[in-house]
Parts: sequence; structure tokens; C-alpha cells
Amino acid sequence: MEKNPERIPLINPTPTPSPEGSASKFQTIGNIIVSIVGTGVLGLPFAFRIAGWLAGSLGVLVAGFATFYCMLLLVQCRDKLASEKEVQETITYGDLGYKCIGKPGRYMTEFLIFISQCGGSVAYLVFIGQNLASLFKGQMFSVASFIFLLVPIEIALSWIGSLAAFAPFSIFADICNVLAMGFVIKADIERASRGDFSFRDRKAITDNLGGLPFAGGIAVFCFEGFGMTLALEASMKERKTFPKVLGMAFAWITLVYVLFGIFGYMAYGDETKDIITLNLSKNWTAIAVQIGLCLGLIFTFPIMVHPVNEILEGKLKKNRWFQKLNNNDAEISVTGSGKVGIYIGRATLVISLAVLASYVPGFGVFASLVGSTVCALISFVLPASFHLTLMGSSLRVWQKALDCFILLCGLLFCSLWYI
Repeated sequence: MEKNPERIPLINPTPTPSPEGSASKFQTIGNIIVSIVGTGVLGLPFAFRIAGWLAGSLGVLVAGFATFYCMLLLVQCRDKLASEKEVQETITYGDLGYKCIGKPGRYMTEFLIFISQCGGSVAYLVFIGQNLASLFKGQMFSVASFIFLLVPIEIALSWIGSLAAFAPFSIFADICNVLAMGFVIKADIERASRGDFSFRDRKAITDNLGGLPFAGGIAVFCFEGFGMTLALEASMKERKTFPKVLGMAFAWITLVYVLFGIFGYMAYGDETKDIITLNLSKNWTAIAVQIGLCLGLIFTFPIMVHPVNEILEGKLKKNRWFQKLNNNDAEISVTGSGKVGIYIGRATLVISLAVLASYVPGFGVFASLVGSTVCALISFVLPASFHLTLMGSSLRVWQKALDCFILLCGLLFCSLWYI
């Protein structure tokens, strides 16, 4: 697969030769699900434990609807900007930031997406480390030890040029996610049939209201993939049907999230851990699912970290010293010392992410932090502010009021996590 160092995935999707894509409605639904559903779903039962099953359900519903609505706002902003351009070209999230705020807007937008990708990469490492530590308990290895044991493997994988080789592992990880969800639901049914718990024992709304923002952060984190909005819409053959297709996908995803969160919390109650797979019985099937999840994430980690590499290397290749190492030919190809510099840079990034992951106290805490801050800004605050700036004069009063409401709630949500 040929790579263009100037194109940044999630920020600058690969341009198409025509304004119409080729993906069908069914393919787009599949792409939406793959882009949004990730490891965060396995932290939902823990969020429901913190918030209560009713408050958790309402939180997921609100997060899902708000993310869906803001995705449509982003598409409207892109269409508005595209109509003002004389030349047909790809409009990116960064372009919208530049149009609304200038260079600071572009830098801020791309920086937030950069941090979001780094956060997702760290979450992968923490998830793998916690699961491996639970499987090999008593072997004198901590979560941090397992994370650092992965570093040489991830460095080697990050040096592979083609991402196409990792696609099957991404699908494999998604299958393991589904299997893990199935095991949790099975455990819930078994415990209920034995009378191990009563529905009345599970709280509908937590007594500790301070835990609601924490649980909300996990819910927002579960709807990750917002940066893929424009690329997903542009990939469709019938782009006018994107809102309907997106709504259909979000309806099913949100429903599954709510049911899984309730089932997981009902099964384990106050014993629910921040990664629900840690609650599974240590039989061979549950162990196989956990190992499968870890293997899938180990091989999909390079996909998560690739946009970060593209951003850093895009900046690197513009530096004079790097161009001198590459005989002033960095824009055409990278050879010799230039490749060594890129390999060292990728290795340094993996090591840095591993060090950061080793200090994370737990998957749930980190997922909530990323969801409440970076994800909330990317998914709610920026789309609402862009929509007001670009289309404010043509909006109805209720539309302006709704945009302002989303903007203020997004900012408030970011601040509540720290209280």
C-alpha cells in the first residue's frame, strides 16, 4: 500500500478522484461499527456500577445521540465550506478549524486528534497489561512489566510499512470483543438462574453523584472514532443517505451498549471490574477469549499508533537537518540515514507510550479521563462551535440554542471530571 506522508489519517483522509465514493450502505454501516466500537465497550459495566443501571443507560443514550447529532453538524460544515471553494478537493477536520479560527484552529484541531490517538494507543497497552496480569497472577509480573515486555514486539510491528497486513487482526479483535460480551451475558443468565443476586440489589442511580461524570467519560470514550466522520461520509456511493445510515448504525450500537452495560452490572454488581473480562471465570473458554483479545490488540496497536507516526514524520520531513540526511530529497523518497531516523522515531514513540501506560492506575480511570476531556472536545465542543461560526446566519433560533447548549455542556462536562 503506497503511503503519502503528507496525508494524515483521521485528519486528512485519502482524497478520491471523484466526489462520489464507492461504499454501499451495508459497507458503510460496517465501517461505522468498526470505527466506533472498540475496547471501551468492555468498560461499560464498570461505568454502570459507578452510576447505577438507570443513570448509566441514560448516559449512554445521551452520549450516543449527541455524538450522532454532532457528526451530522460536522458534515454540514464540510458541505458549507466545500460550496465556497472553486476547486473540488478534500475538506478535512483541520480545514474547518482553519476556516473558523485561522491557524490556531487548525493546530488545535489536529493537536486534539493527535492526543486522542495517543490516548487510544495507551488504552490498548493498559488493557493488554491488565488482562495478561490477571491471567498470569502469581508469576511475579505486574501490569507495567507486561506492558514493557510488549515494547520490542510493538517496535518491530511499527516498522512494517503496509497497514493492510494488520486488517485481519483488527477483525479478529472485534470478534473477540463480541465473544467476550457473549460470555458476560451468559454469566449473567447463569447467576440469575441460580438466584445468586436480586434485581433489587442493583442500584438504579448511585448515591455518589460525583461518580456520574466519571461514568459519563467512559460512555463518551465508547463512541470513539469521531475523527473518521468525514472520511466515512465521503466513502459512500450515495452520500445523501449518510444521515439515515449513520442513524441506523448508532441506534443499534447504542442499544447493544445499554444492554451489555446492564447485563454486566447485573451479573457482578459491586464486584464489577473496570475491564469486565477480568470478572470472567478462569475456565479455558474465558482464558481463550482474553488471550484472543490481547493478541488482536497487540497486532492492531500499529494501526492505532500509525496516524501519530504520520503526523510526527510529516513534520520531521520538513526539517532541514532531516532533508540533509536524506540528500535534500525527503519529499520524494526516504533512504539510508533518513529511514534510520524514522525507525528511531517510531521506536521512541512506542517506548514513550509504554512509559505513560505504566503509570496509568487502571483502564477505567484512563478511559474516563480521555472520554471526558479530549473526546468531549473533539466530539461535542468543536463541531458545535464550527457549526455556529460557519452557518450561524442561516440557522434558526432553536438550532443556535441547541448548538450553544451542546457547546456549554461539553465544556462543563470537561471540567466536572476534575471536581
